[in-house]
Amino acid sequence: MEPPETRYALSGDVHIAYQVTGDGPFDLVYVPPFVSNVELAWKVASTVRLIERLSSFSRLIRFDKRGTGMSDRVEGVPTLETRMDDVRAVMDAAGSDRAALLGASEGGPMCALFAATYPSRCWALALFATYASERNAPDYLWESPTRTSAPGSNRCVRGARSTTPVGSRRGCIPQRTPTTRLRWRRSSARARAPEP
Repeated sequence: MEPPETRYALSGDVHIAYQVTGDGPFDLVYVPPFVSNVELAWKVASTVRLIERLSSFSRLIRFDKRGTGMSDRVEGVPTLETRMDDVRAVMDAAGSDRAALLGASEGGPMCALFAATYPSRCWALALFATYASERNAPDYLWESPTRTSAPGSNRCVRGARSTTPVGSRRGCIPQRTPTTRLRWRRSSARARAPEP
């Protein structure tokens, strides 16, 4: 598959770079993680395989968020609502009335907000490696994935949400009870301590 032409959607006064590949029966908008570059992505073999696979069954629309990749630079940090509206601008420019949204990492909250704001424009929502919030709140205690067991162990601490092996990229996130959190922190500290 050859890289397509990079086009630009206007969102307010910011140009958002996007590319369209595939001619499947439905539109799929891929909302990228923190950093992306629609043109440099074609130089990374694993990303090309992802693009080719997604394009094999859909009309894939990928874009660079404002301030990243080929999109215009911006001052400060745009709000989630502003970045979510960039999804709408890209869909409009690409001629997509309704699409499935696929959000990776930071793209997940953008997709969720888009689906809630424009339910008639989103018929499916798929999220991976994402989160509901990046910050602690009284009703959402956030923990980053970390190693949670002793060296050489292949299990996470009791009471953790996941049973992901320690050697994998993701660790366990503790349940949100004070006792479990304390046990998780102690176990994590022991796992990081050097052996005598």
